[in-house]
Amino acid sequence: MKRVEELQNDLAALTKALQEHKLYEHLNDLDDIKVFMENHVFAVWDFMSLLKYLQQRLTHVEIPWFPPKNPKLSRFINEIVYGEESDINELGEVKSHFQMYLDAMQQLGASTLKIDHFIDLLQSGYTMEYALGHCGVNKGVADFVRFTFSIIHTKKPHIVASAFTFGREDLIPELFIEILRKTDSKQHSLRKFEYYLQRHIELDGDEHGPLSLLMIEELCGDDDQKWIEATAVAKQAIQQRIRLWDAVSLEITLKKKDLCRVYL
Repeated sequence: MKRVEELQNDLAALTKALQEHKLYEHLNDLDDIKVFMENHVFAVWDFMSLLKYLQQRLTHVEIPWFPPKNPKLSRFINEIVYGEESDINELGEVKSHFQMYLDAMQQLGASTLKIDHFIDLLQSGYTMEYALGHCGVNKGVADFVRFTFSIIHTKKPHIVASAFTFGREDLIPELFIEILRKTDSKQHSLRKFEYYLQRHIELDGDEHGPLSLLMIEELCGDDDQKWIEATAVAKQAIQQRIRLWDAVSLEITLKKKDLCRVYL
């Protein structure tokens, strides 16, 4: 058995827990999906920093240019950057997936105030910690972003690749699309979100999944310590996603209770 398959087997229980998370049962109406998107958008944003770190390390972006050590991995990362940073939306417009997500939020009527304020603070020169503490975001979301950047700050490509490969592909878009169709069968205010999810299904496909596993194999090689570290980080990444889902699920539940009190 290949070592990457052994790693996947080690993750099976955590992956199953994520796939069966109670969050999916709580997404029953448009207000629930608004809460989800207002929180999940931070994960859509910080994904790009994982990707950009890998692009810096697995391709060559400095001047003078030199050929990348592994052209196959270089092509893989550049293809993902191309798709994530400059895809085509349902209207034929060039947009990043992050901007497509914001557009989907606006179509639904979800608030982008927290993520907008967060990015404004960062662009104004404030630290990540300050921005997370002053944008009003859910603590569970803030902890998720902190974890992402703690992984990047290790400056170890195999560790970042592990978090990227095993911690970011479990959104289960097919399940979400079924939820959207059931929830929004008449109002059609989730068309942009459905398109966003469909694009992820198309882009992940048969190529990105196997290549991401190849990336792990290439970066870890025969180094036992790297495989140990990659496995540990993969588990942590899925656990962080479960905690993020826990936080969103709790926020949905609390908002419903607050609404009940208003009407009683």
